[in-house]
Amino acid sequence: MASINIPSQSVPLLASVDVCVAGGSCSGVFAAIRAAQAGCRVAIVEALNRFGGTATASQVCTWHRLLATDKKTRIIGGLTQEIIDRLDKRNAIICETDPNAVRYVTFNTEEMTIELDEMVLENHITPFLHSRVVDVWRDDDGRVAGVIVAGKGGLFAIKARVFVDATGDADLCAAAGLPLWRNQVLQPPSTCAKFSAWPQLKESITRLIHNGATRYKLPEGFVWGAISPGENTYMLAGTKIPELDLSDGASLTAAEIEGRRQIRAIQNIIAEAGYPRPVLEALPSLIGIRDTKHIHALYRVTTDDILYGREFPDVIGRGTYHVDVHSQDPPGARFRYLDGREVFISPYKKAETSYWRDPALPTPLFYQIPLRSMIPAGVDNIITAGRMIDADSGAFGALRVIVNLNQCAEAAGTVAAMAVAQNKPIPELQYRVELP
Repeated sequence: MASINIPSQSVPLLASVDVCVAGGSCSGVFAAIRAAQAGCRVAIVEALNRFGGTATASQVCTWHRLLATDKKTRIIGGLTQEIIDRLDKRNAIICETDPNAVRYVTFNTEEMTIELDEMVLENHITPFLHSRVVDVWRDDDGRVAGVIVAGKGGLFAIKARVFVDATGDADLCAAAGLPLWRNQVLQPPSTCAKFSAWPQLKESITRLIHNGATRYKLPEGFVWGAISPGENTYMLAGTKIPELDLSDGASLTAAEIEGRRQIRAIQNIIAEAGYPRPVLEALPSLIGIRDTKHIHALYRVTTDDILYGREFPDVIGRGTYHVDVHSQDPPGARFRYLDGREVFISPYKKAETSYWRDPALPTPLFYQIPLRSMIPAGVDNIITAGRMIDADSGAFGALRVIVNLNQCAEAAGTVAAMAVAQNKPIPELQYRVELP
């Protein structure tokens, strides 16, 4: 690739804080809140016009169950529960009462957006929207001392003592020169869309898409959807864009356009099957990204760690969401559950059920998330919060859902504040969440 030389320049220092959070997804916001509640001055930088990431900009309007495998022991609370309660007061959320349901809540993504705004301001966090971290700057000792941000007015700097990378793609870690890695096969992203006048289908949408896949050049896979609160809006997650790494700008651009093409193709398929054409009401401002880059952390979570519920001395979160790996060869999704079941859901044949282990063995109540999997090696004042967590493909298939990453985020913000208060490198801190 050709290059040009840009003269060095001075940029204004817009903020000097204790903790700077790069990325304003739910992970970024929750990390920022916990750091602020611990007494830190906090700034948060988000590239889009809103906070919330996948839960708002990508319009993924569901969160998963907060219970252990016994379906009665509560294992997830904190800010996840707080925002659920806040949305409930506005009639902007539906809570599933069936303890066997995988999904727990379906919410209004636009109300979630405003709620996150209010939580940021209530906690006196300094927000920077329409702004993206593009580089770091270092002090005389070579330690990361600030970030360079590209915003509407040009470049500016934020100085901080500790940093949380919540960019999803580990952009801050990359800017700091830290090595990153990718899974050999990336889980494909999906463009979600909201429809009104969604027809009462007599056959599954998965089957309809399968029937029209060749005609419209649609990659197939696991399809799902949900009715938003108010029951007049249907969110469909039915598109797939395989083989692209969306941490690359050109690939991200191509995926956004291809995802929207697939949405229109699905509308056409439904209409051609004799149903009323669904009315497209909203497209996401960011495609739903499942998998890009991962950090080299102090520990890599393995699939066995998840499936066997292994314990960690530095546990900071718990989960029961199954190992969920979307694939294109063959197309579909493979689910592995803690009770030993394995299910492969295909777009063109009946779901296949088997067992990955003897189902007579005890089922763990939950799996644990270790703090070390969020701390990148080679730097002492950066911690991550989000899908760049160091986990192999299977473990990542379980950890990547929002209710799990919310817990990681709260821990990241707490640890960042501890590093400030104790004036210690992050890898030297001792922290865990006590479990019942």
